[in-house]
Amino acid sequence: MSSHSEWITRAETTADVPAVREIVLAAFETPLEADLVDALRKDPAWIDGLSVVAVDDDDRPVGHALLTRCHIGDTPALCLAPVSVRPGRQKTGAGSAATRAVLRAAAAMGERFVVVLGHPGYYPRFGFGRASEHGIGVTFEVPDEALMALSLVPGEPLPSGTIRYAAPFGI
Repeated sequence: MSSHSEWITRAETTADVPAVREIVLAAFETPLEADLVDALRKDPAWIDGLSVVAVDDDDRPVGHALLTRCHIGDTPALCLAPVSVRPGRQKTGAGSAATRAVLRAAAAMGERFVVVLGHPGYYPRFGFGRASEHGIGVTFEVPDEALMALSLVPGEPLPSGTIRYAAPFGI
């Protein structure tokens, strides 16, 4: 497959739900992440417009990024998870395009803070930095460099506190 220099991204529609599940199932070793997305869809943490797909030339989703409500202490924030791309389309920029689009959508909605537990070599390209440097932590063991946070408002400092995830995360 050729790579796209410019992926088209858009908010997930009801018709995309089966394709998104297929992408997430294919991108991870177990069905846990796909089941998490399905559970989040039914949870109060779900925010319409913050499940974004990158689509091919036929408008078929090939990449997906999801933001759902969490809190840093008592401050509302968003959790980026999961980000997934159909195997065969990975390393084409589809995941990055979906991630950038979902972060733009969140900022446009007035959201201010995003956290991610992910690969420390990947997420800094979107502006994420080490959460611990802002006094942000979690109640479970994770490598310090894997927990990252981002302020969507230039110059607005991140709040400190313990991240409280939506119930479907089970943490």
